[in-house]
Amino acid sequence: MSSGPARGPGQDEEPARHPRGWPDDAAPDPADWTPLPATSVDWMDDAEWAARAASDVDEDEPADPEIEDEPPDWEAMDAAIAEAREITAAEARDAEHAARMVFDGGFGAVGAAPGRRGPGQPGSSRSFPGEHASPAAAFGSGFALDVAPPSLVLLGLLAAAAGDDDGYPGASDDEIVGAICAWFRMEAYVAGRKLAAVAEFLRRRPAEGCEPKGAARMPEAWDEFATRELAWALAESHSAAQRLAWLARDLELKLPGTKAVLREGDLNQDKAEIIAKATEFLNEKEAKAVEDKLLGRAGRLTQPGLRAAAARAVMEVAPKKARKRREEGAKRTRVERWAEDTGNAALAGRELPPAYAIAADQRITAWAKELRAAGLDGDMDVLRSRAFLDLLLGTDSRPGALPGRPPDTAAGGGAGIPPTSGAASVPPGFCGHVNLTVPLVTALGLADRPGQAGPLGPIDPWLARDLVNSAASNPRTTWCVTVTDTGGHAIGHGCARPEPGNHRRRSGPGSPGPPHGHGHDPPGPPGDADRPRFSFTATGQQGPPGGYGTWRLSTGAPGQPDLIVALHPIATEDCDHRFQAAGHDPGVLLRHLTEVRHARCTAPGCRRPAANCDFEHNIPYEAGGRSCLCNGGPKCRTDHRLKQNPRWKVEQPTPSTFRWTTPTGRVYTTEPTRHPV
Repeated sequence: MSSGPARGPGQDEEPARHPRGWPDDAAPDPADWTPLPATSVDWMDDAEWAARAASDVDEDEPADPEIEDEPPDWEAMDAAIAEAREITAAEARDAEHAARMVFDGGFGAVGAAPGRRGPGQPGSSRSFPGEHASPAAAFGSGFALDVAPPSLVLLGLLAAAAGDDDGYPGASDDEIVGAICAWFRMEAYVAGRKLAAVAEFLRRRPAEGCEPKGAARMPEAWDEFATRELAWALAESHSAAQRLAWLARDLELKLPGTKAVLREGDLNQDKAEIIAKATEFLNEKEAKAVEDKLLGRAGRLTQPGLRAAAARAVMEVAPKKARKRREEGAKRTRVERWAEDTGNAALAGRELPPAYAIAADQRITAWAKELRAAGLDGDMDVLRSRAFLDLLLGTDSRPGALPGRPPDTAAGGGAGIPPTSGAASVPPGFCGHVNLTVPLVTALGLADRPGQAGPLGPIDPWLARDLVNSAASNPRTTWCVTVTDTGGHAIGHGCARPEPGNHRRRSGPGSPGPPHGHGHDPPGPPGDADRPRFSFTATGQQGPPGGYGTWRLSTGAPGQPDLIVALHPIATEDCDHRFQAAGHDPGVLLRHLTEVRHARCTAPGCRRPAANCDFEHNIPYEAGGRSCLCNGGPKCRTDHRLKQNPRWKVEQPTPSTFRWTTPTGRVYTTEPTRHPV
């Protein structure tokens, strides 16, 4: 007789049962099954069942009055069964999601694509024993969906994790953050596909005589009304549709790397536009070189950070084109006025000469301080706005001032700023109350590398030389030298001081030869013969222990003394505590060195200049923390308070890096500032 189960009347609703994993070809043929005798209990009708039940009663066993008096609670039993089935279904569904994640989605092993969550970085995840995973479990830090590339499969899993009401049932905070990052990648992916569709639309609207050609099959120009079609279809302005069209074109022609990263979800459309705008003057080869410098970290940078990095990369790849771009932009200098959303108004100067913009900004701040000293109410933003209008209109907003009286010119820093349209113009006697950073090889005329002008960001080599030469002629200028590694991170620093005693040498056209003994001027850019000439030579003196020696800096400016610079090491991996302060206050030198190492707040994405930040002890001084390079750095007041919140954690694993852990368990690491090199 066959070993298979017997089937008969009354079992039509029961699913066939066989051992799990029984191969289909090994299942018995129903034709071989042998029915049980008709006397089997399986074949009994209701009357026979009742009789059989009555005959099985044990007469000697007393009845249970509770069972007899209380019939079973069938509704409660049904509810318990339904709940069990619901839990089982949830577990099965989540198991199915996990299986699809690993096998069907093609995502590979956990961590196979590190850093692919968009702007974030890998973090940590908490698990809770005894709890089955939610549909969002795989979006936790370090799990497969947290690093999965965008796809329709990922979209389906995101929708399942969100639930019908977008409430993310059962998800932890960390898993929700992972889902947000996954939606970010999906958004970027969709934007990439949208731009590809725009590019295809432009291919079908070529201008006359501009048929698509080349590998990208893009026309040199498209029909003049093509962007209007897009504008109308999208209910956008014409200028917005034009920007969309040019971005789609550049991604196809010049920026295939940016296009790919956008489609992979590491970069959103706004950041792709920043790269496209920065490279608009470059050819395909130059744009590719800029991409190579940016794309590895573009997803981790904020938009202002990426804008500055892109500007610097363009200046490094094509400095002459960067200069031409600035000069072309200066031809479009203008003052714009527009209505704010609040009903107020805005007034701004655009494409101004950078040095004049810095000087004007300083003058506005100086007069704002005068207004504050005179007792005018408001914070510095309000006072600067009032000062801006005073200086434009010739009024005086100080309490008690005569109506129509112009501001004191002394408070403003001069009688006025002469008009200029020169792209590289510098106001007379320009001296930075701004941190101007210029590569030494640029100042010496040995290379054309971009510099940095405080809040203005990167500046091209020619403007950098104009500014540094003007600053050299001002005796109030102070000088420092920073040694960097190949990535631009500060590893050494020294502040210059006048050469002491009889060794002091006045630079200028009539002074003796250079201190290093050569009978000729240091090299400089062609056509700069009438400008100051810098030199930087070793003095032969022993430098600080572990440092980079002692050097003589000559600005070549008439009447200015040579300067001596002793270069000390800046702690990056190990610290010898040489600059440790005795008390809580870091002192001038320690604070200065931390600001050289981190030019901005050390919180992720914060752009607050270090000079406007607190020196913050990572381990509190009251808890035994040192006032030292290995236990401190700049933090803006907001991030300083955030770090003190017990739900947040900040570590300083090396003197130069800070590791932030959010309440969700996500971890973000900030590196030192990358200076121009």
